[in-house]
Amino acid sequence: MQKVKRLSQNQIFWPLVVFVSILLLNGIATKGAFFEFKIVDGHLYGRIIDIIRNGGKLMILAIGMTMALATGGTDISVGSVMAISGAVACSIVDGRIFPGLGGNAGVAIMMALLAGLACGAWNGFLVAKVKMQPIVATMILLVAGRGIAQLITQGKIVTIGINPAINPINPSIYYFINGGYILGLPFPLMIVIFFFLLALLFTKRTAFGLFVESIGVNSAASSFTGINVDLVKLLIYTFSGFMASVAGLIESAGIKAADCNNAGLLIELDAILAVAVGGGSLAGGRFSIASSIVGALIIQSVTTSLLAMGVVPQAALVAKSLVVIAICLAQSKSFKEAISSRFRKGAQA
Repeated sequence: MQKVKRLSQNQIFWPLVVFVSILLLNGIATKGAFFEFKIVDGHLYGRIIDIIRNGGKLMILAIGMTMALATGGTDISVGSVMAISGAVACSIVDGRIFPGLGGNAGVAIMMALLAGLACGAWNGFLVAKVKMQPIVATMILLVAGRGIAQLITQGKIVTIGINPAINPINPSIYYFINGGYILGLPFPLMIVIFFFLLALLFTKRTAFGLFVESIGVNSAASSFTGINVDLVKLLIYTFSGFMASVAGLIESAGIKAADCNNAGLLIELDAILAVAVGGGSLAGGRFSIASSIVGALIIQSVTTSLLAMGVVPQAALVAKSLVVIAICLAQSKSFKEAISSRFRKGAQA
């Protein structure tokens, strides 16, 4: 019994319970069809695979957002950074900018990632050096970022396809970012696993994770203990921008285009929500990247389930918000204590 109690106190326990419950409910509602898998040309297909693939970019964003929120800040510019990343990559592959590169997909990816790093470093500079409130600092790029992306694409949706005049091979390499498979599993999952393990190694096997938690609890006290608070914040926001650029590559490769108006639109709210649903504190301090990943899967599974049930997208947003409220209440310690005390009073009466 003590082991179960200790297990239930782990931050990832309740998010996992919720996620598994959603999957089971889907299985019951579809009479088991939800758990069906098909292997076509050595690739796995199924609704769970769809959740993993479509939730890839949200899981990537959740990794960076977890770190930003752990410092007591936030990054609401990630959707716009996704748009910039996709605009840079697709414009290079299509030959609209830097035509001398011949539409080289490798260079396009590298340039898109550098753009994300630059955006993140800008946010970090405003937060760490200029001492702006994180929500205000990142709001600047939230607003300006889509304008920058529009300037890169000249106000057009840049579609990438086989263009013999540029390069007939590279686009297929770019498509692999979202549509490729390794060992039968979607390539976005491999990207998530890589960055998850990298972030986990960096935060759990070095003192950096403790620095982040310390800054989130008390930034001033952390500075007095010798922690370079400004440098840590700069690195965190730079990392968040980089994660957003990776998510932008996944999205643009999926639609084979750079849609600056809609790429990553409002996804920053889902990223913050993923951390909250995963049990993370928005006030900073202790964090769990694994829990945030599960939180992202919960949000994606709810979205996929509602759309699969035939709920129109507009109504699905309302239904998703109600489900998320229920999930957050179920994880709230004070709410559970209030309900249990009410039951105890009823039993005594």
